[in-house]
Amino acid sequence: MNGLHPANIGFAVRQKLADLGLGARLFLRLLGFLPACLKRFGLVRDQIHFLGNYSLAIITVSGLFVGFVLGLQGYYTLQRYGSSEALGLLVTLSLVRELGPVVCALLFVGRAGTSLTAEIGLMKAGEQLSVMEMMAVDPIKRVLAPRFWGGVIAMPLLAAVFSAMGIIGGWVVGVLLIGVDAGSFWSQIQGGVDVFKDVGNGIVKSFVFGLTVTFVALFQGYEAQATPEGVSSATTRTVVVASLAVLGLDFVLTAMMFSI
Repeated sequence: MNGLHPANIGFAVRQKLADLGLGARLFLRLLGFLPACLKRFGLVRDQIHFLGNYSLAIITVSGLFVGFVLGLQGYYTLQRYGSSEALGLLVTLSLVRELGPVVCALLFVGRAGTSLTAEIGLMKAGEQLSVMEMMAVDPIKRVLAPRFWGGVIAMPLLAAVFSAMGIIGGWVVGVLLIGVDAGSFWSQIQGGVDVFKDVGNGIVKSFVFGLTVTFVALFQGYEAQATPEGVSSATTRTVVVASLAVLGLDFVLTAMMFSI
């Protein structure tokens, strides 16, 4: 019953509100450091390489296999209605609208988000961030901001690669293995996919997911306790919070896009 004591509940609520306030302030500071990051774009470029290039293998392979599955499932579903020629359109819309941004973001959480949290948490545990503050160097501006904008830029690029590989996977299964007409496969895509409505919505989603995942990873690492257990717990929280945030934001963004 001690856990349900009003004082304990009030303390927990106050602590969560304080965390929200710290997160909001950190987020605004990271946004405000965009001009400084553009002036020293080499730092951002290195993070794009670290977060994007090193995630490329898992994104490429996962996108290809997702395309394989969509090609199989889509063909046997459309065949029941005599619409197997629309397989290319089904695969492409599924990828650029939903699966590309969402699955890519979840993979990005596991690959890049955890590494960001562990890196920042270990820097805090090793007092490297404190040393930078002692030298009058803002660690948020020098360490967190380039990683933040690197992740934001890398995420839409990775989502585009994921969707492209998924379409290729659907083509391999549908055209090469099953025997769907190649001309119908590609013509349905060209005629049915709207660049601004379909591809544009996917880009917006991937951009928002990039902001969310990268910020959650950096915030958890920056606020982690300076112990091995604290860094481990922060890494776990990054996966849980960022994954739930991606799925929740996907529903909100989809509802907003279809209502416009």
